Amino acid sequence: MFGVIAVGEEGLAIVERTHHREVVGRRGESDIGSAQVVVDAVETGDKSAQSISDLTVGEVVIEPLKSHYMGEGHGLYCKEARRQRRGCDDGSMTATLVAKGVAGGFAHRTLFEGVDLTVAPGDVIGVVGANGAGKSTLLRILAGDVEPLEGTVSAAPADAFVGWLPQEHQRVPGETVAGYIARRTGCTAATRAMDAAASALADPAQGPTDADPADAYAVALEHWLATGAADLDDRIPAVLADLGLHSGAVSPTSTTTTALSGGQAARVGLAALMLSRFDIVLLDEPTNDLDLDGLQRLEDFVRDLRGGVVLVSHDREFLARSVTRVLELDLAQNTTTVFGGGYDSFLEEREVARRHRREQYDEFADKKSDLVARARTQREWSSQGVRNAMRKSPDNDKIRRRAATESSEKQAQKVRQMESRIARLQEVDEPRKEWTLEFTIGSAPRSSSVVATLANAVVRQGDFVLGPVSIQVDAGERIGITGPNGAGKSTLLRLLLGRQQPDEGRASQGANVAIGEIDQVRAEFSGPGRLVDRFEQRVPSWSTADVRTLLAKFGLRADHVERAVDELSPGERTRAGLALLQAGGTNVLVLDEPTNHLDLAAIEQLEQALETYDGALLLVTHDRRMLQNVRLDRYWVVDHGRVKER
Repeated sequence: MFGVIAVGEEGLAIVERTHHREVVGRRGESDIGSAQVVVDAVETGDKSAQSISDLTVGEVVIEPLKSHYMGEGHGLYCKEARRQRRGCDDGSMTATLVAKGVAGGFAHRTLFEGVDLTVAPGDVIGVVGANGAGKSTLLRILAGDVEPLEGTVSAAPADAFVGWLPQEHQRVPGETVAGYIARRTGCTAATRAMDAAASALADPAQGPTDADPADAYAVALEHWLATGAADLDDRIPAVLADLGLHSGAVSPTSTTTTALSGGQAARVGLAALMLSRFDIVLLDEPTNDLDLDGLQRLEDFVRDLRGGVVLVSHDREFLARSVTRVLELDLAQNTTTVFGGGYDSFLEEREVARRHRREQYDEFADKKSDLVARARTQREWSSQGVRNAMRKSPDNDKIRRRAATESSEKQAQKVRQMESRIARLQEVDEPRKEWTLEFTIGSAPRSSSVVATLANAVVRQGDFVLGPVSIQVDAGERIGITGPNGAGKSTLLRLLLGRQQPDEGRASQGANVAIGEIDQVRAEFSGPGRLVDRFEQRVPSWSTADVRTLLAKFGLRADHVERAVDELSPGERTRAGLALLQAGGTNVLVLDEPTNHLDLAAIEQLEQALETYDGALLLVTHDRRMLQNVRLDRYWVVDHGRVKER
């Protein structure tokens, strides 16, 4: 059953006809703050009173009426009752997610096993591991999107709203920004489920025969309210405007997601997260494509969440500022370990644990080697002693022969004792060597002393104007470029590389310029063709065997190179781009958000490769630790179409 509470200046009124029962209510003598509502269930004539508080004038609340009785566990669910049930002042649920003995992977391969994890309110758990270790798979299992190979995942309470936000923002043709946000926050699915339940309530023949239509509708409505769908459309414009997406630039109801720029899409994705009402949040690479302001807002949002959070991220600074625990999926050692404390504490503990594992194995190996050598020596002594005794002792010297035999038996006994000690040694497995990306950037002959020049260059794209810009890039210069999304960084790069001509002013490139690039959307590796074919097109002088060998060094083995590039993960496409940089020669390197989708070890290897690279470098990144670690000569800040040097 459901009732509608309408709060007016004259008091409370409850009027609704549901499931063949009319419910009418009116307030008692007290004021609205502690109004007494008399509920008359006409069908039976039973009357009871229920106190309802914290309702304001003009507020309308739709709540389930599970029974016409007003006793404990029944009656009208008011906002206070929901707060008590869900546990927080804002109506969000105090929920816990528990994984026990979870294994994940594919039918032919297990990526991880034995994951025991409890996500309690206030927890922010970072999941780290190499690309391919199963981090995204684990989030999908926790979200209930796929079944684990082993183990169980449960939520308490069972109807907790678990939200999973995948790393790639799927842009559906024709879908508006409001539609995308509704889908991303779970409101679309909740609305669809409630509509289906309402249809089944009106016509029970449409619904399942094994469920009470009223109960099904009660559950669907409860979930619909929990998602925040009731007022989502009203909340969207304010959040978008706060993120710099005003209605003039992005209209929630008319702008489609396919029309958004990369920066706008990133901010719309952040808006969806901020508008969500999840009890437990699962985030897969939430920092990708966010600018520094977006990163700060994301950090603030995660820090202020009351519910539990499980996130996958390769942004080291974000991890250091946000997580309270770390779950490592160690693909090389086939282990899963939960580390207490933050990310920096995890790095220290992991290094200590790895050193201890190596020391334990070295101690075991040294001890075993020593015992084996001693056993071999004693065995040789025993054999040599028998031979000497037989050679020196006359056949009729029984006493000497007996002594030699006894001595030989003693040596044999020592050998057996040594072998027994070896067998009793507690075996210690040797730590497996982890795969590392050994990456160098191919060099090309030196370019002219000036690589690119812009002189009063202006580019107009609709209402956006970049410039006038007057800058010069010299050979060997290393320049870091930062700025908000949509400020013009990508347009500036196209001008410098000669891929776009200015509407005013002049743009020129130097001689012998060999450009190597990883663009933000990894456009070099997209489409239906096989990876190995696409790579061979870019390096036609290489044999297929050489191409496969190089890609294997970047973790792209036989099962990867035969796939269509569109089927590869974002991290795999990024590694293919890095392999191409090593295969070809470059003296002007352009990296646009290169850390997106790379695992932590690969990011560190990229930083080391940049240290030895001696050509010109244009680095666009919002990875704060990369900006600290990579040696740069100059810094450009692009903001509102202007380029400033700091």
